[in-house]
Amino acid sequence: MNSKDAILANIKKNIRHTYDKPEINIPGIHYPDVIQQFIDISETVGGKVEKLAQDDDVNDLIKRCYPDAKKIASSLPEITIATTNPNTVKQAQDLNDTEVTVVRGEWGVAENGCIWIPQAAKEKAAYFICEYLVILLSSKRIVHNMHEAYQKIQFNDYGFGTFISGPSKTADIEQALVMGAQSARGVTIILTDE
Repeated sequence: MNSKDAILANIKKNIRHTYDKPEINIPGIHYPDVIQQFIDISETVGGKVEKLAQDDDVNDLIKRCYPDAKKIASSLPEITIATTNPNTVKQAQDLNDTEVTVVRGEWGVAENGCIWIPQAAKEKAAYFICEYLVILLSSKRIVHNMHEAYQKIQFNDYGFGTFISGPSKTADIEQALVMGAQSARGVTIILTDE
């Protein structure tokens, strides 16, 4: 028996009373315009939101947003401007100096502007090592609140996923807000109609 099991067994042995789990139904917040709420909150937390026009090429839009980017990482087949594929690098360190990483988000949350991103690339460092992160998200996959989001998300074979809301930021140093402190210093969300 390992120490964790020993501790849990000790706790169970010393429980004097048990109670049924109460039924808790907390309704999440709902917005009249879920997409506009998502856009507003995403911009409030420091992100940028672009809408992909029906006839627009996502690669052209990314180039317009980041015209000077030379090292672009993505494993998405439609991102033809990618110079690095996070699925084919030998190690995470090969992603150093990545200027832009392009990923697909599965679910957006209007309540807080976060997006669920499962690990779809072999190296999850691609999501955090870049200077700028671009997230493609279908506007049809935006939910009102975290309650709805947790009902929708599923773990993939890697067992890793994360919610990302805007660029990395911290305000604990001299009470000054610093963007890009631990990860991407900029996040652009591209909303599609897919």
